[in-house]
Amino acid sequence: MSAQPPESLVPPSRALSTRPLIVLALLLVIGLIGFGGYRASEYQGMQTLRTDAGHRLDLFGAAVDGIVNRYAHIPATIQLSEEVLALLRKPRPAGSVASANRFLERLNGHIGSLAIFVMDERGTVLASSNWKQPDSFVGEDLSFRSYYLTGLSGQVGRHFAIGITQGEPGYYVSHPIRDGERVVGVAAIKIGLAGIDQAWELLGVPALIADENGVVILSSVPDWRYTALSPLSLDSKVEAAVSRLYNNRPIGNFPVAIDASLGPEGQEIHGGARLGIAPGRAQLGSTYLVHGRQLSSTGWRLLIFSDLQPMRAQAIGHGALAAVATGCVLLLLLVVAQRRRILRQKLEAKALLEQANAQLESKVARRTRALTDTNARLQKEVAERQQAEQTLRAAQDELVQAAKLAVLGQLAAGITHELAQPLGAMRTLSGNAIEFMKRGNLATVEQNLGIIARLADQMGRIITPLKTFARKSPAIPAATDVAHAVGAALFLLDQRLAKAGITVINHCEPGQAVAWCDQNRLEQVLINLIRNAGDAMADSPTKTLTLAAATTADGVELSIADTGCGLPEGGALFEPFFTTKPPGEGLGLGLAISRDIVREFGGDLRADSRPEGGACFSLHLPAAPKEQP
Repeated sequence: MSAQPPESLVPPSRALSTRPLIVLALLLVIGLIGFGGYRASEYQGMQTLRTDAGHRLDLFGAAVDGIVNRYAHIPATIQLSEEVLALLRKPRPAGSVASANRFLERLNGHIGSLAIFVMDERGTVLASSNWKQPDSFVGEDLSFRSYYLTGLSGQVGRHFAIGITQGEPGYYVSHPIRDGERVVGVAAIKIGLAGIDQAWELLGVPALIADENGVVILSSVPDWRYTALSPLSLDSKVEAAVSRLYNNRPIGNFPVAIDASLGPEGQEIHGGARLGIAPGRAQLGSTYLVHGRQLSSTGWRLLIFSDLQPMRAQAIGHGALAAVATGCVLLLLLVVAQRRRILRQKLEAKALLEQANAQLESKVARRTRALTDTNARLQKEVAERQQAEQTLRAAQDELVQAAKLAVLGQLAAGITHELAQPLGAMRTLSGNAIEFMKRGNLATVEQNLGIIARLADQMGRIITPLKTFARKSPAIPAATDVAHAVGAALFLLDQRLAKAGITVINHCEPGQAVAWCDQNRLEQVLINLIRNAGDAMADSPTKTLTLAAATTADGVELSIADTGCGLPEGGALFEPFFTTKPPGEGLGLGLAISRDIVREFGGDLRADSRPEGGACFSLHLPAAPKEQP
């Protein structure tokens, strides 16, 4: 075999012929690495964009649900109004229409919806909150509306529709009105959607909401409204026309095709110019990514359009950076190869070798200085980030400590208020025990001491929550005779009521109503309510306290009625630290704590003013479960 000639002896023409191939190969490598950097950056950008889109969908979806569902429970409560029931009964009492209109007007003024109205079995609006307005719903025939038909069938209806009087879109929620077992009418509320239109700017990207038919009903781009994401079926067109869902508006096609089954990856679509997005507002270019989310409570579909142009511009920059870095590395390799070649040709060009070495050392020195400066900057950035992380951790610790102190303060206030009643009772019972002991009535003394012992145990159970810092100890529910709890509370307050000249009428009989709750906690609530009733009747000419208990279909109803000054105006009665007593005589925590205790049982506490004067507090308690045979 012939020996390979040394490189120094290769003919110049042959060396020159190989150089274009090497340059092409290097350019190909640089191009491939730059393209790979672009693809990797694009993939990472797409993942970040999808994650951000998911967060936007979650937040905006929650906001939409809050807007359309905050008053969805109102129609269910309308059937509790006697004015509405009288309106739907036959024969209709005189003045029932005016009474129902005023009731709906007051209710709508309190909650702030667009309108609340009541329809009879034929779909005619008998009463409405906007009865005074020229475009009132009163007298309108809405039997063609889907929400009316759903409510008449005994179910809750939820539909989007455009109003036939004002042409204003809204979200309608309907509920059947029953008189006994029969559906006699339908109550409906129209919830405005202006809040959603005002929230588009907060979303930051173009978006739309489509109903269950795939028709765009709300959008940040006005031209998109009342277009169909996909062609409507014949049944959908007929149903929309019959129910006048879109008030006979023509439904066009959406500018671009949207896949009906958008996955987590989203859909990349082209043709930004056809979407009609106004310049200056989230201009998309020619390509963007569509993500969707189904709003379960309404059946609507939320779509957002994320711009891909900034992400791809960033990916191009990363790809160019990768190509430049690769070129630098290859250039360094070429320099090393050139140095080796110079070393091998040292005999032929020693002067050239020395010159090349000097140039190389100069380049290395410059690069070393650049790397040193870069390393110093990196160390400074690392130190700054570490300092920022330490500051953030300190701030988080302070927030946690502040939250603990706030919860501890609330718990301490509740414990102080709850201990005041047992301590007062123990003081009264101990004084009575001394008096009865002087009289020689040891049986009564023993009874009082037993009650004091039980109150001491009760105080121990009240203090127990302090051991768990901010978590209340759960009450132990049991079958409790309401009459026994009422009797115990009246016994503890007997002297106070007698001294105040209050006549007590107790209709609670043993065995009449048995609730599922903790008797000690129930007595605490009763003592607080009875004491409040006594204070309210301090200046009343007639002082009568009436207690009654009854078993209802879903539990036990216990009422405490007085003839006092009544309830103050406003809805702050159960708010902590709200009190009508003079300064220094109350903290305003009694009713708030009492309602929390009743709700722990699974019940509720409400207050109403009596027409004849005074107030009535009603406790709704769950009934005790029936014993298995």
